[in-house]
Amino acid sequence: MATIALFSTDVLSLPESLQEAVEHGEVFTRSWVVELILDLLGYTAGRNLCELRLVEPACGGGAFLTVVASRISASCRTYQRPITDAIDAVRAFDLLDRNVEQSRTLIADTLLQEGWGPNAARKVATAWVKQGDYLLQSDADRRADYVVGNPPYIRLEGVPDDRMTAYRQACSTMGGRADIYIGFYEMALRSLNQGGQLGFICADRWMRNAYGRRLRQLVAKHFSMDLALAVHDVDAFEDQVSAYPAITLISNKPQGAAVAADTNRSFGARQAQGFADWYLKGKPPTVTTASYQAARMPHWFPEEDSWPAASPARLAVLEELTERFRPLEDTETGTKVGIGIATGADKIFLTKDHNLVEQDRLLPMAMVRDTTSGTINWEGTHLVNPWTANGDLVNLNAYPRLASYFEKHGEALRKRYVAVKQPQRWYKTIDKVDHQLTGRQKLLFPDMKLRIHPVLDEGGLYPHHNLYFIVSDVWDMRVLGGLLLSRVAEAFVEAYAVKMRGGTLRFQAQYLRKIRVPDPAAISESDQTALAEAFDKRDVEAATEAALRVYGLAMLPD
Repeated sequence: MATIALFSTDVLSLPESLQEAVEHGEVFTRSWVVELILDLLGYTAGRNLCELRLVEPACGGGAFLTVVASRISASCRTYQRPITDAIDAVRAFDLLDRNVEQSRTLIADTLLQEGWGPNAARKVATAWVKQGDYLLQSDADRRADYVVGNPPYIRLEGVPDDRMTAYRQACSTMGGRADIYIGFYEMALRSLNQGGQLGFICADRWMRNAYGRRLRQLVAKHFSMDLALAVHDVDAFEDQVSAYPAITLISNKPQGAAVAADTNRSFGARQAQGFADWYLKGKPPTVTTASYQAARMPHWFPEEDSWPAASPARLAVLEELTERFRPLEDTETGTKVGIGIATGADKIFLTKDHNLVEQDRLLPMAMVRDTTSGTINWEGTHLVNPWTANGDLVNLNAYPRLASYFEKHGEALRKRYVAVKQPQRWYKTIDKVDHQLTGRQKLLFPDMKLRIHPVLDEGGLYPHHNLYFIVSDVWDMRVLGGLLLSRVAEAFVEAYAVKMRGGTLRFQAQYLRKIRVPDPAAISESDQTALAEAFDKRDVEAATEAALRVYGLAMLPD
């Protein structure tokens, strides 16, 4: 017999000791949402559902099981089979006796209403629902063709220590301060038969947060991410929750086409039916209505460090550019993304006093405030530099003024973590100085900014750690600066970056590396000129217009 894992925490199911802490935290999924998930998966009454296994890891009050029971009943009528033929078609688990009994009652009542006899209805209901912890079940009990439901959202630190230890041992993706639903995803995915499908409504934070990285890696390497349908503002539950939910479909097969979709408050049962019709028909490639928008892509994003967040249309464009163009950081062009120097004691190592120490121990530093206007306006900050050109610490005996200055601040310098670890190197900065970087042309990016803000240093300054830099062996830096000034480049960063209060973006190295760029030699002379001039003038619109031509785009979707 094949297997379906229905995994529903339409009600949060916790150990008894946790129930009081969350006031029984029961979150019922609305029936139309259950219907939508089953429709999207193709789990319909027109199929011979007795030949499938449905395992629900956390059945709660039975909202998913009620709909499943109705569909299995209709399937048995269609295929002229007694309902008892479906006795192995479902396996559902829950930790709480009351949830087990409630789910069995709902299943039996549903089957009775469908015209099946009371003995058969009770027998099926009893066989389907068991008390137990899904995450700690045997592999055989979890084996599935489909996995659907709403797993519980509980931080691991809220779970008793012994159970938390058992969960971490069982679920390799449950690292750091993971939410328990990470383990449910992992176990459900590992339970899928070949070609099996998972369909959850669950918080979507795992697609971007650090604690979801191992799960993203598992999905990217072994499964197909089929659908991410954001329902953040949708009235999907009987009670209000603040969990940023999304309906996610994942298949046990090589990555195929993927759909990104978003909804608004007006998305309900009727709109869900329209979306399912579009999704299952496979065309057209994009759809926009008053309640939802969606785009179909050739495949999902391959990286596991973070998945982008943007409108479906923009995600489709970013996926296409990711497929067609090379990363910004590229060994072929000698293009590198890096961060400026961290000292561990800026008040000591940074100075505007040009006579503080020996002149060759002062290294001109580029600071964030020097880049504000879009061009370098250096205010005279220097690094009191303890490094030689060979990357060694200087001999303080050769620099008496430097030695005197460092000894003056010796107590503070020696207390730093880097100095405690290496007491004989107590006057080092956290990072070494790469003296070759100073003389190179480089694009500088302030760490935090509302808009992407590349600034050209023609050479002579060394970046502070609040500045990220780009150097290249091949690129004309003004042309590259024009590309990176454009809204196309900004769209990559915006999709991946952490947003701060007020919409401020973090332009960190890992996000800059997400930007895709064309081969510099493939850009026409006229477009190179247009990009360079736009960069010089800080003209974002002109830079974007030229970038769209270079990328072969008619427009950049909102």
